[in-house]
Amino acid sequence: MPVVTCIEDLRQMAKKRVARAVFEYVDRGAYDEATLRANKADLEALKFRQRVGIDVEHRSTRSSMLGQEVAIPVAIAPVGLTGLNWADGEMLGARAAEKFGIPFTLSTMSICSIEDVASAVAKPFWFQLYVFRDRGFAASLIDRAKAAKCSALVLTLDLQIQGQRHRDLKNGLVVPPRLTLGSFFDILGKPSWALNVLRGRRRSFGNLQGQIKGADNVLTLSQWIAGQFDPTLSWNDVAWVKERWGGKLVLKGILDVEDAKLAAATGADAIVVSNHGGRQLDGTVSSIRALPEIVQAVGDRVEVLVDGGIQSGQDVLRALALGARGTLIGKAFAWGLGAMGEAGVTCALEIIRKELDVTMALCGLRDVKDASPAILRV
Repeated sequence: MPVVTCIEDLRQMAKKRVARAVFEYVDRGAYDEATLRANKADLEALKFRQRVGIDVEHRSTRSSMLGQEVAIPVAIAPVGLTGLNWADGEMLGARAAEKFGIPFTLSTMSICSIEDVASAVAKPFWFQLYVFRDRGFAASLIDRAKAAKCSALVLTLDLQIQGQRHRDLKNGLVVPPRLTLGSFFDILGKPSWALNVLRGRRRSFGNLQGQIKGADNVLTLSQWIAGQFDPTLSWNDVAWVKERWGGKLVLKGILDVEDAKLAAATGADAIVVSNHGGRQLDGTVSSIRALPEIVQAVGDRVEVLVDGGIQSGQDVLRALALGARGTLIGKAFAWGLGAMGEAGVTCALEIIRKELDVTMALCGLRDVKDASPAILRV
């Protein structure tokens, strides 16, 4: 077993183990991937102020997100196809998050169903909703999340239509996985992945099976999404979702101040400043660059979270310094899962917590809730 010191180590382990089409679904972005790169580069461009002569013996990384106490201000983001990185991956991820003390968000496009995940944990998790053309099915997903006692509904707004992801097309990504001439030699070299996935309880979209035509069959993901996701989604639909749900509502995919104001006006409990991990509109601004002006505009009315490029404890602290209440991690979670299953998710979270703690200390910060622009160099 190699020594794992950082998230990149887990990424390299996952790359060696997981089928290329599934790994690159997580790893890559849309079009030329300019926004994917900007998410990371703009975070790294934020430099800390190193401080000395401050007593930092007693430190705390604990905070709260949506009224829930958390061990670190991090939630696991909704990641589609998680159960193809490791069998029953959503159940394992939710269990690891529960033990660690942070929220887990289940994607509509998960392999394990809402009910599968609910059976694996004792505490509520968050559910992420995509609104399909069939609003009756969207309503049934909301009702199933309520029945599973999910503590928050995360409505994704930035995937009315899908940005083209070149690698998914080149890899012929299909669900369930299918052996093709192009994938044969890749999968042949990754027998542990193939055997692992075959042992899982599901290999297709657990929330959609038996509900949406075509979801049970071998299909090209991008083609299916193009036919099912609803480009007419509007703020009127947000009001409908809020009324149907009745609980805590998070609006994900906010990147513009005007949209942030509209989102806050809906009465949502939180927004996620997000460009879908660089997987939708390529050439738009990074999440971290959009964050400060959104916090300034609506931070007094709605809890502001952020995702996009958050892959270390340093990244978490940078986001908090610019006003975010918390962060969401997608790739780091999926790489940990793909590398070592549930243990890999726990490892990823431990790495981020330790990096956050050490960085706080070297910036002269004792409590993560006190993070502010003062810890960054202008």
